[in-house]
Amino acid sequence: MAKNQPRSWFIKFWVKLMCKHRHFIIYKPYRFLSQFKSNDSKQQKKHFLGELHDFPEGTMAIGRLDEKSEGLLFLTTNGQTSDYINSQKVEKEYYAQVDGDITLEAIEQLKQGVEIGFNGRKYKTKPCKVFKLDVLPELPETTQKIRDDRHGPTSWISVTLNEGKFRQVRKMTSAVGFPTLRLARVRIGDVLVGSMQPGDVIEVSKLLR
Repeated sequence: MAKNQPRSWFIKFWVKLMCKHRHFIIYKPYRFLSQFKSNDSKQQKKHFLGELHDFPEGTMAIGRLDEKSEGLLFLTTNGQTSDYINSQKVEKEYYAQVDGDITLEAIEQLKQGVEIGFNGRKYKTKPCKVFKLDVLPELPETTQKIRDDRHGPTSWISVTLNEGKFRQVRKMTSAVGFPTLRLARVRIGDVLVGSMQPGDVIEVSKLLR
């Protein structure tokens, strides 16, 4: 090796030092997938996050929301940040509109944990925070078609989890007899969705204080 030839380890260290990670907070709209592309031909007509903003290469969604859910979603180019937020150290709060006037008994069942399907097996959810919302939440208008009260009452609950299984909130409310009609994530850790609207993208220096 020539005397003045930089060593490969130093080059890698310098590149890592100079590459500043970027972080984003977005309001994922209803009917958007929490990904940037798909090789599945059946999903070619779906909406992807790249339609909302010119995100840098390597950006990943943290704690995905399913296609029919909306609300707060973190994006980052830093895998370590993703791993931390996906851990059980960070609370995620959801507002769920459910079919029917949910009972105190059902809320208590949700708090204690219910049995849902996960990866082809039965799974008992961990204890969580659940309460009924007495006032309609201030969420953006939705393009989702939701039946009105002429076909029976609906009600809203807040669900705060320290875990995040696929479609967990929907499966939980269905397990106690009150299927979810609309679902929005409104908080991750100490970050609130606030007045954000579907499709909003905010770049931040860090995701959690």
